[in-house]
Amino acid sequence: MPEIDRRREDHAVIAYTMTLRCRIANRTGMLGRLTTTIGEHGGDIGAIDIVRAERDVMIRDVSVRVQDDAHGQRLIDAINQLPGVEVLQSSDRVFLAHLGGKLAIQSRVPLKTRDDLSMVYTPGVARVCQRIAAEPEAVHSLTIKRNSLAVVTDGSAVLGLGNLGAAAALPVMEGKAILFKELADIDAYPICLQSQDADTIVATVEQIAPVFGAINLEDIAAPKCFSVEDRLRASLDIPVMHDDQHGTAVVALAALRNALRIVGKRLEDVRVVVNGVGAAGTAIILNLLAAGVGDVLACDLRGILRRDDVDALPPMQRRVAESTNRELRAGGLADALEGADAFIG
Repeated sequence: MPEIDRRREDHAVIAYTMTLRCRIANRTGMLGRLTTTIGEHGGDIGAIDIVRAERDVMIRDVSVRVQDDAHGQRLIDAINQLPGVEVLQSSDRVFLAHLGGKLAIQSRVPLKTRDDLSMVYTPGVARVCQRIAAEPEAVHSLTIKRNSLAVVTDGSAVLGLGNLGAAAALPVMEGKAILFKELADIDAYPICLQSQDADTIVATVEQIAPVFGAINLEDIAAPKCFSVEDRLRASLDIPVMHDDQHGTAVVALAALRNALRIVGKRLEDVRVVVNGVGAAGTAIILNLLAAGVGDVLACDLRGILRRDDVDALPPMQRRVAESTNRELRAGGLADALEGADAFIG
C-alpha cells in the first residue's frame, strides 16, 4: 500500500465494524501474521473468537473497525494474499443488528390456559370495553395507552440524509423507540407515513391517536414540521412534541448552562450566536430566550436576522427575527461572532 494511503487510513474516522470469518492454517505465528496485516492496512482489531478448531486449520471470527466499505474490501484483499489464510465470510455488524428489525411485541400477560384466554380475550375483555365506553378516562389505566408513544415521521428529513421516504426512515424510528424503552421504559411504536402532505399527516395522526399516550414527531422537514406540530397540539388531548426541535433545544440549553457555569457567566448577561434557523435552530433560539438569555443573534444564509427586515422570511423565522438581535446588528456569521459569548451551530 502506498505510504500516503496508509497515513490517510491511520488518521481517518473509524465508522464501520466488520466481522471477518477467517480460515487460518494451524501453525505457530499465523494469527500474528493476520493481526499484523490488519494493523498495517489501517484496521482496528476488536474481539478475536475461535469458531472451530481442526487438526490443520483454525476458524476464527475477527472483529475489525474500518473506515468504510471500500476500506474493508481492501483489507479483505490483503488478508487473502497471506499464505495459509482465507476470509470465508465478512459481515457488517450494523446490518447484522438490524436483521429482522430491532423491535418485537411481547405479551405482558401469559397465555397458558383456557382461563387465561377467557380473561385476555373473549368473553372477559367485553367487560373492559364496556367500562372504557362508559368511563373514557379508564383507557389510560386499562390499556397500553398509558405508556405508549407514537414515533411519527414522513421520512422527509432523515438524520442528515435528507428526504429518504417512509420505508428508509424506519430503522431510525426503530432506534428511537429503543431509546425510549431503554432509557425511560416507554413503549414507543414507529409510525412511518407514506404521505408527505401536512394535511394527510395531521389527519392520520388524529385518527390513530386513541392508541397512544403521546405523539413524538420525528424527522419531518421544516417548515412543514411547525404547522404539523401546532395543529396536532391544538386538536389532540395528549402531549405532542417534535423531537428535532424540542429535544435538541433542551440539550443545547443544558450544555450552555454548564459551559457558563464553568466560565462564571450568567444567562442573562451573555449574547449567543446560533447558526441555522431550521427546525432545530428555531427551537433552540426560542428556548434560549424563554430561559432568559440576554440576547441571541440568529444567522442563516442571508446573514444576521433583523426585525426590520422580515418581509421575505417564513412565519417561524419572522418570529425569531422579531425576538432577537436587540442592537440590530448587520452582516454575516463572522460579524455576529464578534464579541459573542457562545456559539451554537
